[in-house]
Amino acid sequence: MKKDRSVKHCIHERRPLERGRKDISSTGGMNKNFKYILLLTLACFIGKVNAQELKNEVFSLLNLDYPGLEKVKALHQEGKDADAAKALLDYYRARTNVKTPDINLKKITISKEEQQWADDALSHTFFSHKGYQPSFNYGEDIDWKYWPVKDNELRWQLHRHKWFTPMGKAYRLSGDEKYAVEWTKQYIDWIKKNPLVKVDKKEYEMTGNNQLQDDVENARFAWRPLEVSNRLQDQTSQFQLFLPSPSFTPEFLTEFLVNYHKHAIHILGNYSAQGNHLLFEAQRMIYAGAFFPEFKEAAAWRKSGIDIMNREINVQVYNDGGQFELDPHYHLAAINIFCKALNIADLNGFRDEFPQSYLDTIEKMIVFYANVSFPDYTNPCFSDAKLTSKSAMLKDYRNWSKMFPKNQFIKYLATDGKEGALPDYLSKGFLKSGFFVFRNSWGMDATQMVVKAGPKAFWHCQPDNGTFELWFNGKNLFPDSGSYVYAGEGEVMEQRNWHRQTCVHNTVTLNDKNLDQTESVTKLWKPEGNVQILVTENPSYKNLKHRRSVFFVDNSYFVIVDEMVGSQKGTVNLHYQMPKGEIANSREDMTFVTQFEEGSNMKLQCFGPEGMTMKKEPGWCSTAYRKRYKRMNVSFNVKKDGEDAIRYITVICPIKNSADAPELSAKFKNKTFNENGLEVEVKVNGKKQSLNYKL
Repeated sequence: MKKDRSVKHCIHERRPLERGRKDISSTGGMNKNFKYILLLTLACFIGKVNAQELKNEVFSLLNLDYPGLEKVKALHQEGKDADAAKALLDYYRARTNVKTPDINLKKITISKEEQQWADDALSHTFFSHKGYQPSFNYGEDIDWKYWPVKDNELRWQLHRHKWFTPMGKAYRLSGDEKYAVEWTKQYIDWIKKNPLVKVDKKEYEMTGNNQLQDDVENARFAWRPLEVSNRLQDQTSQFQLFLPSPSFTPEFLTEFLVNYHKHAIHILGNYSAQGNHLLFEAQRMIYAGAFFPEFKEAAAWRKSGIDIMNREINVQVYNDGGQFELDPHYHLAAINIFCKALNIADLNGFRDEFPQSYLDTIEKMIVFYANVSFPDYTNPCFSDAKLTSKSAMLKDYRNWSKMFPKNQFIKYLATDGKEGALPDYLSKGFLKSGFFVFRNSWGMDATQMVVKAGPKAFWHCQPDNGTFELWFNGKNLFPDSGSYVYAGEGEVMEQRNWHRQTCVHNTVTLNDKNLDQTESVTKLWKPEGNVQILVTENPSYKNLKHRRSVFFVDNSYFVIVDEMVGSQKGTVNLHYQMPKGEIANSREDMTFVTQFEEGSNMKLQCFGPEGMTMKKEPGWCSTAYRKRYKRMNVSFNVKKDGEDAIRYITVICPIKNSADAPELSAKFKNKTFNENGLEVEVKVNGKKQSLNYKL
C-alpha cells in the first residue's frame, strides 16, 4: 500500500498565480522561502484533487545510469521512491541538452483560435475537428466515448488532444494555474478511462463498429497507432510548457512517463502497414527516442523510426518525386513528415543517420508539388485532398528553402517571386506518378491544366483516372469534387462514397459505375511546340479500356479525345463537373458557356456519335472537411451495343468574356479506332486545326 503523502487543504479560495508573466519559474521578487512553501502546499493540494499516484515502475523503465540521474538512482536504491521522483522532476526542470523544433519557450505565441480552444477546454468543450464547429461538450465527468456524429474522424481526433498544447501556451503566457490544474486532471482522467486492451491491428482502421464492444470498441479509437503517435509528438511540447507548474508534481511526472512509455511500446508493435500513417508513426517515434533519451528503449525507438523513414522514402516516393497515394494533400503531408524527422535530427546531433539520397528525394517531392500547384499556391483537390492557402504554403516554402538554399525554384516560391528563378520549362510530365501539367505561363493569368492518370494507388486515392482540373486567369474552372468526409457509419459513409465515385470526376464511366481498375499507362507525352499532346490508357472495366488524348493547342485551348474500346456493352458516360455559377447550355449542340464576371470563363462543346444524349445532375464540390457547395454535374451518354469503340471529342476554350465564346466544330479523320494513332480536325471560329499522333 502506497503511503499518502498529500495534505488536506482547508482554504476555500485559492488565488491564481500572478498573470502576465513570461516565465513563472522565476521568483519575480517573491520571497524564495515563501514561494517554496506556497508551491509545496499547492502541489500537495493539486496532487490530492487530481488523485495522482506515484508510479514506482517508472524507475524500471529508465536508464538510471544516464548522465544526470545519479541522485535519482541513489534515492531509488535506498527505497526512497518519493524523493527519487522529486529528484527526477528537478532533473527534467534543469535539463537543457534535449531540444524539439515544435516550440520555442523563449518566444511563445498563441492565436485567438488557440486561446479559445484553451478556454473552452476548461469546461470540457473540446476542439477535435475543424469540420465540426462549434465544438462538442463532453460533460463534467468527461465521456471520452461520446460520439455525437458517427464520423470516425471526429472520434479519432478527439484522442489527439488538440487543445492540450494551446492550454500550455495559455498557461505560460498568463501564469494562470487553472490551465495546468485542468490539464493534469484531464490527462489522468484520459488514462483511467481509456485502458489499452488487445485489439487486432486491422481493427484500428475499421470503418464500422462491426461486433466490437465496450473497451475493445473504444480502444480502436483511443489507441489507433496514428492517434498514439500524435500524442507522442505533441506531448513533448506539453511537457515543456507545463513543466514549471506546481501542478506538475513528482507523482504526475511518474504517471506521465509511464503513460508515454506505454505509447511508444504500443506503436513499436503496431505500426501501420503502409502509407502516410506509417510515416507519421515512424517520424514520431524518432521524436520519442530523441526527447526522452533517459528511457532504456529510447535508442531503439529512434532507430526504429529512422530505419522506417529511410526505407519508406524509397517505397512511397516514385523516382519522379510523386508520393504513391497520388493525393496532393498527402503528398504535402509526406514532405513535411520527412522534413520533421530531419529537423529533430539536426537539433539533437544525429543528422548523419539520414543519407544524402533522403534529402534528394525530398527536394524532388517539393519540385513535384510546385509543378502541380496553381499560381495562387493552391493544389488540385484530387482524391482526398484539401485546398491549401497561400499563407500556409509560403511558410512551407520558406522552411524548405532553408533546407535547400541552392534550389532557385523553391527560393522563388518562398519569396513570392522576389528572389530565385522559375524553371526554364512550362509544361511538365511526371510519367511514373501519372501527373501531367499543361501550362502557358507561371503567372496568375496562366492557362494551366493538371491531369491525373497514374498507376494503381493506395489509401487516399480515388478511382478517378483521367480526371483533370483547369485554371484560367485566376480561377479554377473545373475543380475536383474532393472528398468531404473520410469514414464513419450511416450517412457519413454515404457522403464519403458519393464523393469517391468515378462519375463525379472529369472522366469516363460505364453505366455510371466506378472503375474496376485504375492503372493508367502513358502512351505519349509531348510537352513542346504549338500542339502539346498527352495520351494515356486505363484498363477501366473488364473488356473495356479508356484511351484519353489531350491536345493543348496554341497555348490557348484544349481538345480532349476519349475512346472506349472493347467488347463490353452498356451505356458509356463522359462526365464533366462544372464550376459554380451561372452557365448557359444547349442540348441541341451540347455546349456549356460560363456567364461569370469578366476575366475567367470557358466554353465547352462535346462532339459524339449519333444518338448521344446530355444529362444534367446535381453535383458537389468539397475543398475542406465537411464543407461543400452545389454545382452542375454533366454527362454525355452513348449506348454501346456492339464491338465498335465509342468516341468523343470535347473542345474546351478558356475565354475572358462569355460574349467572346467561339464557334466550334470537330470531327474524326480516322473513321474507326486505331491502336497506333489518331487524327481529328477542329475548327475554332472557322480556323482549321489538324491534330494527330502516331505511337
